[in-house]
Amino acid sequence: MDTLTRIRAFIDVVEAEGFSAAARKTGRSKALLSKYVRELEDELGALLLNRTTRQFSMTEAGHTYYRTASDILKEIDNLADLVRENNAQLKGRLRISVPRTFVDADVGQSLIDFARENPDLSLEIAADDRFVDLIEEGFDVAVRVTKLEDSGMIARKIADFRTHICATAEFVESHQPLEHPSDLARVPFIVDTNARSPTTLRFYNPDSSPFSVAVSGPIEVNSPHATLRAALSGLGVAAVPDFIARKAIEEGTLVTLFNDYLPTDRGIYAVYPHRRYLPAKVRIFVDYLHNWFRRHA
Repeated sequence: MDTLTRIRAFIDVVEAEGFSAAARKTGRSKALLSKYVRELEDELGALLLNRTTRQFSMTEAGHTYYRTASDILKEIDNLADLVRENNAQLKGRLRISVPRTFVDADVGQSLIDFARENPDLSLEIAADDRFVDLIEEGFDVAVRVTKLEDSGMIARKIADFRTHICATAEFVESHQPLEHPSDLARVPFIVDTNARSPTTLRFYNPDSSPFSVAVSGPIEVNSPHATLRAALSGLGVAAVPDFIARKAIEEGTLVTLFNDYLPTDRGIYAVYPHRRYLPAKVRIFVDYLHNWFRRHA
């Protein structure tokens, strides 16, 4: 039995958090997986897993071996994908981290369309508004809606993005004057707690110098969709992502404020770890998203 097979068995057991779960997931018997891991430990001369009837854990050596072995296997799999790319359909599994805001909005259809056009590729989509650690948590790629910052990752911009400051026309009329972003400090504001600084809005003067405005209001909620509904109900002003607010703005049920003061350096990015061999499934996924947004601009 070759070492790679034993390594894969060890990684399957670790990621499934147990031999029984790994057996169900891989279709191999628990006894066979146990045999492979034991042979790997004999080959290394080190105990990788602590085994008891009720508990499962990795030893210190197991943690060290798992991190490096996972990276090595990914490179091997990526190289194989690269060779097979022009001769076969995409297969395997693609783990994607996306903001819940993105996947719940209309633009989330891009992920469904990709899955439909690549039926042999299994997608695992994790919707989470926090910034996950792609390497530590085993994701192939992430979609991020943000100002791009240097993170040691590879990033490709797939679409422009902006946040709108908006309210109903009736609300704006009844809270005049609203002539400068600083006026937002005195009116009810619907706070989306998903933002990095939810009660502080950042704007830019015409000379590009930044300034901030503190806001507060009747509702704080970690959902831009709920924020939009509150704004439509006339409860206050809200900061809502473009791909969520666009329809209401186009229909005239919301009006936008202070567009000339808003930052223009935000975008929707596909972010993935730097690897020697970029997996074909990641590259094709990123290309697909880029083209999808061009078609649905």
